[in-house]
Amino acid sequence: MRSFIVSLLAGLSVSLACAQAAPEPAASAQQSAAPVGFVAPSAPQPDESNAQRAKTQPGNNAPFWRSVHESGVQHGVTNLPGAEKGVLIQPMVQYPGSRFTTAGEAWRQVRNQWIIPYGGSLIVITVLALALFYFSKGTLGGHEPYTGRLIERFTYFERAAHWCNAIAFSVLAISGLVMAFGKFLMQPVLGGTLFGWLTYALKTAHNFAGPLFAVSLLVVFFTFARDNLPNRHDLTWLLKGGGLFGGHEVPSERFNAGEKVVFWAGVFLLGFVVVASGLVLDQLLPGLAYLRGDMQIAHMIHAVATILMMVLFIGHIYMGTIGMKDAYRGMKTGMVDEGWAREHHELWYDDIKAGKIPAQRSTGASAGTAAATKPAAQH
Repeated sequence: MRSFIVSLLAGLSVSLACAQAAPEPAASAQQSAAPVGFVAPSAPQPDESNAQRAKTQPGNNAPFWRSVHESGVQHGVTNLPGAEKGVLIQPMVQYPGSRFTTAGEAWRQVRNQWIIPYGGSLIVITVLALALFYFSKGTLGGHEPYTGRLIERFTYFERAAHWCNAIAFSVLAISGLVMAFGKFLMQPVLGGTLFGWLTYALKTAHNFAGPLFAVSLLVVFFTFARDNLPNRHDLTWLLKGGGLFGGHEVPSERFNAGEKVVFWAGVFLLGFVVVASGLVLDQLLPGLAYLRGDMQIAHMIHAVATILMMVLFIGHIYMGTIGMKDAYRGMKTGMVDEGWAREHHELWYDDIKAGKIPAQRSTGASAGTAAATKPAAQH
């Protein structure tokens, strides 16, 4: 019996010695599960400063990402397809006059410190300027007596193209404003949960309305391009400010110089930039790698061009609604009174009277949709 007890104790001693010499199972499994070529960053050591930061700055992940970069790993191994899927953070870069920072952090600073505050200020200044102009001048027009005889200003196709583009633009503008400024203005009021659902829904609407806006913008461009070609009368209109600060409007053709500026600068130039950059952000253009740096540049271009387009279109919306008497009626019904046409687009009205431009014209004061005396305009 004594020899059996001695043998048992000796076996237990050998087993304990082997257990102390062998690696821990959890650590061994963790090492075998780590992908080849990936080195996990060392977590920051808990100290008094980190504990204090956790209390004063909850959610601050800067120490973690700093340790990721200091680990020296630029590219890991991943099973996800596509470019840069194995890159956890972008490499450090230095811009003139600034400290070293990651490209992603530089993009965030440009967005939050330049595009958001200055772009928002420009939109607010535009709205306030139009409000001051409205309260000082009121609604323009109404100086020529109406005859009751109507002239076709926009065909059904032209109005359909315009309204499709206007609706798509409104969805994009509202959703874009919420995504850009809602974090600062709406989230404190709505709370994180409701604001999160709202922005997700608007982001989805933004992505679907983008292609519709692109197609309708192309239709609008080819529909109205001919009537927006510059001519010698536009220079006179611009030099006199369109007569906005005088007692009489400067004669113009179907579209005056101000409307042509909105068309070529807003619809054509900025429209092309906004659509092209938006398609890149939606990853709808074939043949592109869609690297992080490219997407960040596309986002900045898209944001700046969109803000400038919104400023131009805010002025266009103002003049097409409360800024000018019965301007909205022309786009709603397609018809305007002869007195309105004579006052705001005298050269266009003269061409219609001379038969140079075919357009529907009513024959009496009570005939809002009277039979046409001439074929409909084809633009």
